[in-house]
Amino acid sequence: MKNMIMNFINDEQGQDLIEYTLLMAFIALASAAIFVNAGASVNSIWKSASTQLSNAATSAS
Repeated sequence: MKNMIMNFINDEQGQDLIEYTLLMAFIALASAAIFVNAGASVNSIWKSASTQLSNAATSAS
C-alpha cells in the first residue's frame, strides 16, 4: 500500500497538461482584455468618422 501511494505522489504524467491548460487560460484572458480595449478605440474612431460624414452631408445639402 505504501508503494502504491509513493508511486501516485511521484507520478508526473498529467503535469504537462495542467501547465498547458493554465498557459492557454492566461493567453485567453490577456486576449480578451486587449480586444475590450481595442473595441473602445474602434468605437471612438467610428463615432468620429460618422460625425464628420454627417457634417459633410449636412453642409453639402
